[in-house]
Amino acid sequence: MKLSGNTILITGGSTGIGLAFAERFLQAGNKVIVSGRREQVLQQAKEKLPNLITHVSDLNMESERISLSEWVTANYPEVNVLVNNAGIQQRFNVLKTDAKNNWDYFSKEITTNIEAPFHLSMLFAPYFAAKEEATIINVTSGLAFTPFVIAPIYSATKAALHSFTISLRHQLSDTSVEVIEVVPPAVNTDLGGAGLHTHGEPLADFADGIFKGLAEGKIEIGYGTSVPRLRMSRDEVDEHVENMYKATKNSIE
Repeated sequence: MKLSGNTILITGGSTGIGLAFAERFLQAGNKVIVSGRREQVLQQAKEKLPNLITHVSDLNMESERISLSEWVTANYPEVNVLVNNAGIQQRFNVLKTDAKNNWDYFSKEITTNIEAPFHLSMLFAPYFAAKEEATIINVTSGLAFTPFVIAPIYSATKAALHSFTISLRHQLSDTSVEVIEVVPPAVNTDLGGAGLHTHGEPLADFADGIFKGLAEGKIEIGYGTSVPRLRMSRDEVDEHVENMYKATKNSIE
C-alpha cells in the first residue's frame, strides 16, 4: 500500500485506534474521512486534527451504511482506501445473561463487528476495483486467533472478520485492490469500557508499529503479543486460552 496521496475512509475513527491511524495518515499526506455515531466525539476529533473530514453514521443500520458509501463516493470520488475499524467489545458470563429479553444488546456486537465491515467491503470493492490503486484494511484482533473467553461474541466476530478478509483477498487478487489485515493485541484504549485495557500496548507505539508494517508491504500485520498468536498451533492456542481464562474469569462471576 502506498502511504501518501490517498483518500481514506476510517470507520470508528473518532477515538482510539481509528483516530491514531487517522493522525498518521494525515501526517503522511493523505485526505482522511472518519465516521462515527456520536457527533460530539467527531467534533472533538476534528478539534484535535483540523484537517480531518467527519461524517456521522450509525453502522448498525443497513441504510446508513449504504448512505455512507454513497456520500463518500459522491463527495470524494477519489476515495481509494477503506479502513474497517469500528468495533465494540462486551464481557459477560453466559450463565448470567438475560438473552431472552436483552438479545438486542448482545446482537449489536455482531452487527457492528461483522455485518458492518462485511457490508462496507462489499459496497466499496466494485468501486475500488475500477481504480489504479486501492486498499481495504480490516482491523481484526489477536482474539480472532486465541479467543478471550470472557468476551466470547467479540472473539468470534473477529475470527469471522479474519476469515472474511482471507476470502476477500483471494477474490480481489486479480484486481487493483489490496486487502490488508491489522491484528491488534490489547491496546490501551477505552474498548469495552474505560480502564479495561490500561495493561495493553501504548496506543502511539502500536499505531507506529502498524504503519511500519504498512510501509514494509505486509498484508497481515500484528504487533506485540498478537504476533506469535498468528501462527500458534492448536495445542498452543488451547493452552493460551485456558491460562487467560483462569486469570480473568473472576471478573465476570
